[in-house]
Parts: sequence; C-alpha cells; structure tokens
Amino acid sequence: MSDLLQSIDARTRLAGTNKLEILMFSLGLDSRTGRTETFGINVFKVREVMRTPPITSAPEMPSSVMGMVSLRGVLVPVIDLVRYTGIPSDTTPEVMIVTEYNGRTQGLLVAAVDTILRLDWAKMKVPPAMLAQNMSGLITAVTELADGRLVMMMDVEKILSDTTGTEDEDVYRHVVPLGKEGRTVFFADDSSTARKQISRTLDALGVHHIQAVNGRQAWETLLRLADQSTSRGEPLVQSVQIVLTDVEMPEMDGYMLTRRIKSDTRFKGIKVLMHSSLSGDSNQKLGKSVGVDEYVSKFEPQRLAATLARLLV
Repeated sequence: MSDLLQSIDARTRLAGTNKLEILMFSLGLDSRTGRTETFGINVFKVREVMRTPPITSAPEMPSSVMGMVSLRGVLVPVIDLVRYTGIPSDTTPEVMIVTEYNGRTQGLLVAAVDTILRLDWAKMKVPPAMLAQNMSGLITAVTELADGRLVMMMDVEKILSDTTGTEDEDVYRHVVPLGKEGRTVFFADDSSTARKQISRTLDALGVHHIQAVNGRQAWETLLRLADQSTSRGEPLVQSVQIVLTDVEMPEMDGYMLTRRIKSDTRFKGIKVLMHSSLSGDSNQKLGKSVGVDEYVSKFEPQRLAATLARLLV
C-alpha cells in the first residue's frame, strides 16, 4: 500500500498534455455475472489510500453512507461504493480511497485497489448510451487494457451530489436573469450531474446554451459553428461569447480544448471559462498557461452565474 501511495503523490502533474493517470479498483465479485469488474478514478482526485478504518455510524444517513472517520482531526464522510452502485456482492470493503476535490474530502470504500494506469485521454471513450443510461450517468468514460479488460471511470461528482445533497434548489431561484438577448454559452462536461447544474444556471440567467459531452465533441461542434459563421461573413463571437469547459473529459480534456480554441483566429474574442472540481492553484495555473480567461469551481451555481453575468456584457 505504501508504494501505491508514493506513486499517487509522485504522479499528479499531467494536465495540459491530454494525458491522465487513473487509480484502478474493484468492488468485489458480482454475484450476477461471476465477474469482478474494474473501475477507475483520476489520480488528481485521490489524496491517499488506506485500509478501512473504524467507522462511526450516524443516524438518518443514505444507506450507502456508512458514517464518518477522523483523519488528522478532520471529520470525513465515508461512502460504500458497493452499496451505492447496487452491485450484489458479499465482499467486505477492505480499502478506503480518500478523495479530495472542490474543497471537499470523502472516503470511498472499495474491495481492493489495483494499480495506477497512465494513458492518453484519447483512449478514454464515451460509454454506450445504454450503459450510461442504465448507470444513471455514473460511468463517464471507458478504456480497454492490453489484457482485454474494460476499465470504467466513475463520476465522483455524481457520487458526492447523490450522497451529500449538494444541490440547493434555492440557489437557482436567487440567480438574477441577465436581461440581455443574443448571448450564448457553449459548455462541455462529461458529467451528467454537472451538465444539469450548468443548464439550470444558464436557464435561470436566461442565456441560450449549447452543450457537448466531452472536449472532442465540443471541438468538432465549434468547428462547424465557425464554418457556418464564416459562410455568413461574420465572426463566431457574434454567435458564441463564452466556452465553458470542464478539465477531465474523455477523448480530449479541457486544457487541450482551450489550447486549440486560443490558437485559432476564428475564435478570437470568445472567452474560455474553466469549470472544474480540480480547483487547486496548480490546476488554475495550468489553465492560465493554455489561455483560460477565468476559473470557477463546480457546485457553486451562484458564483458561476455571477461570473457569467460579468463576462456576458
């Protein structure tokens, strides 16, 4: 376990190269299929991995929230991913992956961790629509290993939203409509939870929006929009004023998308707003290095609305 922890600590600076590293883990033997499937989480979001510590249970929690533990004086909620996913397994989770993103820390109980895999985002594919629908958006990307195994990337933002109730309905009611016509935001995010939040924020602002599920789809759509604008003899900025992008996305990440936008004169004047749960200083500096205009953390609809309203003048 210590070697794995050292690997996690030493390998978290790949952004900007369209590469990532994922920590692979399993949730035990699925009694329906007799198979042990492999899942993954971006190393950027992993703080540490440890044996499952004693957990203090708490009343009136969702069934998948086992309770809390104290890690160096900080109380951390613990989520059992076997229960959360509904996989029928008799395996007792022996490992806790401590994740940290968007200013929140939580423990995820899993059966076992495997290893760390380094790969290009281009090798991470969008899951088939049927799988994505059946898993309610939990699986955001899939990649195939050399031995034929498929690794499914989990949307940890959805897990956090589902188990901690981060969605506050009052937030959207307090968003002040922009009151201006002809404003469009193009956004890209592989998380269905994030796309829903962004859409609701833009609807509350009264701003037209177009969306994509990853950077590659966003880039291809933007190219088509640029061609259409060129054929009309007008700059694209008249049709799209802001591109809002996540960082982690299959096929093309947000850094690569931003670099391409900023290096193409057809997108001159369009602001790029990075919207990510990877909100640390190093990530923001990487965003600035590829041309990001501003950076907003996820799960903050009011801050996102305020930033968009200021930029959409």
